[in-house]
Amino acid sequence: MTALRLALVAGEASGDHLGGRLMKALKAERDGALEPIGVGGEAMAAEGLKSLFPLADIHVMGATAVLRRLPTIFRRIRQSAEAVIAAKPDGLVIIDAPDFTHRVARRVRAALPDLPIVDYVSPTVWAWRPGRARAMRDYVDCVLALLPFEPAAHRRLGGPRCVYVGHPLVERLAELRPNADELREREAKPPLIAVLPGSRPAEVSRLMPPFGAALALLAERAGPLRLALPTLPHVESDARALAASWPIRPRVETSEAAKLAIFRASRAALAASGTATLELALAGVPLVGAYRVSALEWPLRFLVKAPSVLLPNLVLGEKSVPELLQDECTPERLAAALAPLVEDSGERRAAQAALARLDGLMRLSDGASPSAKAAQIVLETIAAKRSGAGASAFDA
Repeated sequence: MTALRLALVAGEASGDHLGGRLMKALKAERDGALEPIGVGGEAMAAEGLKSLFPLADIHVMGATAVLRRLPTIFRRIRQSAEAVIAAKPDGLVIIDAPDFTHRVARRVRAALPDLPIVDYVSPTVWAWRPGRARAMRDYVDCVLALLPFEPAAHRRLGGPRCVYVGHPLVERLAELRPNADELREREAKPPLIAVLPGSRPAEVSRLMPPFGAALALLAERAGPLRLALPTLPHVESDARALAASWPIRPRVETSEAAKLAIFRASRAALAASGTATLELALAGVPLVGAYRVSALEWPLRFLVKAPSVLLPNLVLGEKSVPELLQDECTPERLAAALAPLVEDSGERRAAQAALARLDGLMRLSDGASPSAKAAQIVLETIAAKRSGAGASAFDA
């Protein structure tokens, strides 16, 4: 079997993990006959990619850091596109990080108009700057969606072909689901509450004070609590410093295994908007979602078209998870929303029933894993594009 020469370009760690699983699935489909080139991190390197440069060159957080690194970022965009153009691969897969990867794709499409290009992870066109969907038709042949409502959003907005391939969390359900001992831990006294104030320094600084005060109020109402705060190494010191003034001190953990163990044992959770809310929901943990942005950013909410900022609510199509944003993100309101989820209440049972529906909504109808489905659609897209432009560049 002739090897599939595939370019893959990721722009951050989450994309690297997706890319690694995709490469593994493609090798399984093609008996190992894969020749990858492009940009990635450790996960993609483990599957055979020699990255053009370290992901750290382009993965920066914060407006000031981005501005300082702009010359490097633009140089890496040019370098990535030129490498793909020179290699003339069978296809290109860009993975998340649209500010970087889409610029690469546009340059490649201009030079190689017949090259199949797949975008793994849809930009949030359904919430922000919907015109991007139609613009993507010029340089993307197919979008691989992680959320089940995204294909309909692209059809509505005039975007390229979009296929739901499943969220990577679906492949980790066994890690998220509690065993018998952990189920008993969820009912233990005092209850364990998971606290997730975000993964960025600005999120942590804005959410830790109201979260701590809310949990103190909750303890006054519901009795003693145990708190666990899973975080990431780059914000651990900030979280610990802010937690030092909390009336109830949380146990701070930074490992992925510790985070998952906390989720499996928690009775309820208070979390910043983000992927963690979907992880908690799939783990069956009733939660309250919250978020705060700067005063300058808050007026931009009028440009956001989504009915919710929380992923579980978007997948469910209803606001089953309470969300308290900006001025509503106060200790009093957070505590009031969280209290019935800690108690044996109708609100808690309704939340559990809603979260239990997520499995059916997010699983693929054919039972395939997300990475296997993504590999299938990548190969189909390449074959379809090549058949329209001439003979395939690799043997099926």
